[in-house]
Amino acid sequence: MVDIVIQLLPHSLAALIYGALGFHFWNTRWRDHDEQCIACPMKTWERMAIGSALAIHAYGLFSALLARDGMHFSFGLALSLMMWLAVLIYWLESFMARMEGMQPMVLPLAALCALLPIFFPADHVVANADATGFQFHFLAAMLAYSLLTLAALHAIFMGFTENALHRRLIKRGLTSLPSLMAMESLLFRMLMLGFILLSLAVGSGLLFSEWIFGKPLALDHKVFFAIASWCIFATLLIGRHVWGWRGKRALRLTLAGFALLILAYFGSRFVVEIILGRL
Repeated sequence: MVDIVIQLLPHSLAALIYGALGFHFWNTRWRDHDEQCIACPMKTWERMAIGSALAIHAYGLFSALLARDGMHFSFGLALSLMMWLAVLIYWLESFMARMEGMQPMVLPLAALCALLPIFFPADHVVANADATGFQFHFLAAMLAYSLLTLAALHAIFMGFTENALHRRLIKRGLTSLPSLMAMESLLFRMLMLGFILLSLAVGSGLLFSEWIFGKPLALDHKVFFAIASWCIFATLLIGRHVWGWRGKRALRLTLAGFALLILAYFGSRFVVEIILGRL
């Protein structure tokens, strides 16, 4: 019983810190009131608090992921790891670029995902986890999922901001945000890096499948959705470079590509593990 509590404690504690910070940023940056912090960068203690949540979350994740009998993985652990990487990327990016406004979106979602390994434990031992090809594919895929998740959240926030500006519902909190042009430039930087990582993940999956599993990669729904998502992001980036696509078209294609990417892995794992009850 004590061992179980120790295993669950990091996930619960990380979720608590994420949730508390998400409320704090909403209360101090988003909510309109007399003491609202306008154009305030993150304070040192806020950065340290996010860093501590990341460290605690990492400990819980890697304790569950790398057990004595091998590498464990599950639907809940995959989402939790993806959001940990997304928050880490966001936290590092915030040292170099203005990321104001996204904290109340990213942190509550991280809190929710941090709890998932508690309810959906990682009982499945991953085969061939020691293979170099698999490790490269796994790392590229998780980084791509995380960065494109952050890009999707950024696109949602941009859409909300643009809609508020067009309807002239300008709250004080919006006046401290970077311009839409600056946010759009950041979005496409995240999309470009995410697309490169996704290309490496899809390419390595196609290349290493026969080497690792002894059979060519089957064109199942997972592969279909992953390739469809790759095609959407490729079309968006080409359209941006050649025809200058931006605004609502860019936001819609970003969210469409992300939705297909989520279906590619997490949707299938949810159906297999949660609905069908298979590993």
